[in-house]
Amino acid sequence: MNDHFYMGKALALAARAKGRTSPNPLVGALVVKGDRIIAQGYHRKAGTPHAEAAALKRAGGLAAGATLFVTLEPCCHTGKRTPPCTEAIIQSRIKKVVAAMIDPNPHVSGRGLKELRKAGIKTRSGVMMAEARKLNEAFIKHVTTKEPFVILKIAQSLDGKIATARGESQWITGPKARTKVHELRNEVDALLVGIGTVRKDDPSLDCRMRGGRNPYRVIVDSRLEIPLKAKVLNFTDGKTIIASAQGADRRARKTLAGKGVQVLTVSGRTGSVDLRDLMKHLGNLGIMSVMIEGGSSIAASALAARIVDKVMFFVAPKIIGGTDAVPSVGGLSPALLKNAMQLRDVQVSRYGNDMLIEGYIV
Repeated sequence: MNDHFYMGKALALAARAKGRTSPNPLVGALVVKGDRIIAQGYHRKAGTPHAEAAALKRAGGLAAGATLFVTLEPCCHTGKRTPPCTEAIIQSRIKKVVAAMIDPNPHVSGRGLKELRKAGIKTRSGVMMAEARKLNEAFIKHVTTKEPFVILKIAQSLDGKIATARGESQWITGPKARTKVHELRNEVDALLVGIGTVRKDDPSLDCRMRGGRNPYRVIVDSRLEIPLKAKVLNFTDGKTIIASAQGADRRARKTLAGKGVQVLTVSGRTGSVDLRDLMKHLGNLGIMSVMIEGGSSIAASALAARIVDKVMFFVAPKIIGGTDAVPSVGGLSPALLKNAMQLRDVQVSRYGNDMLIEGYIV
C-alpha cells in the first residue's frame, strides 16, 4: 500500500457528495497510521464540516504522528462558514499531509501547505493530481472564472438526428442510457433548455434516480412566452430560472415571479439572450455546473458562444435519415472542415445498445 492507494480511497470518498457541495469542492480525507486507516471523512455539503475536520474528529488523539491524505490542499482562509482546516490539522499533531492538488482558490493556492510546513508538518502534493482535477473540474472553473462548467448532452441517432421531421424524439436512446442521464442530473447543479424544447416536449427537468436531488431548471425564453401550464413551473423549490431578454413582457415577469420563478434579464442583441452573459449570472448564483439538454438551436448557440467545456453524446444504433429530420446541432456549418470543433481526451463507453462519446472542447 502506497500514497496512490490511500489517495484513491480519498477520491472515492469525495465523489460520494457529487452534486451536493456547490459552491464548494468535492473533498475526501483519510487519517493513516502505519498501514492502517484509522479515520476518514468527506465534505457532504456546503456549510458542513470539511473533509479534514470530519476525519480528524473521528481520529481523535490517534491522529498524533499520523499521515493525512486529502484530495485538495487544506484551506487556510477565514470569512467562510467553517474554520480553516490548517488550524485543526496543526492542533491534531498530524505528522505529514499528502494532498492530491493545490487549491485553485486564490485565497488558498499554496498557502495552506505553506502554513503547515511552517508548523513543522511535512507535506507532499501532486499524488493522483489528474484524477483530482477531473473530479473537481466544475469547482476549478467556477473558482477561477466565476462561471459554471458547461456540459452539452445530446441523445441522437447514428446519423446525428434528435427527432423525426414530425418532431418525435422519445425515445431515441434506451433505458440504460436514460438512467445514466438521471445520474448526471443528480450530479450537476443546473439543467438548461431552450423555450422550444419546453413547448415541444414539456419536460419536468427533474432527477428520477433513487436518493437523487433535483438540479436548478434554467429555460432560455427571451420573450417570456413559456406556457403557464408547463411542468417546470409546477415546482415550489425556487429552483426554476427563466432567462429573458431586455424588454420582455412585464406582466409575464410578474406572473412568473408569483409562481416562485426567478426571472433573469440577460443582455444580448435586441430580443435575444446572450448565453455568455447568462453564464455569468448563473455563476454569481453559486451554480458551478450546467448541463444543456436541448434542443438543436440551443446546442448550436451554446457551441457558437464558446460556453461549452465538455460534450456527452449518447448515440443510438438507429438511422433516422432524411434532410427534414432534426439534427442534433443546428445553425450553419463551417465552410471548411478544418474549422470544425475538435475534442480532446475522448472516451467511449456503452450503455445497453447505446454508446456514450464524451470529450472536452479544444
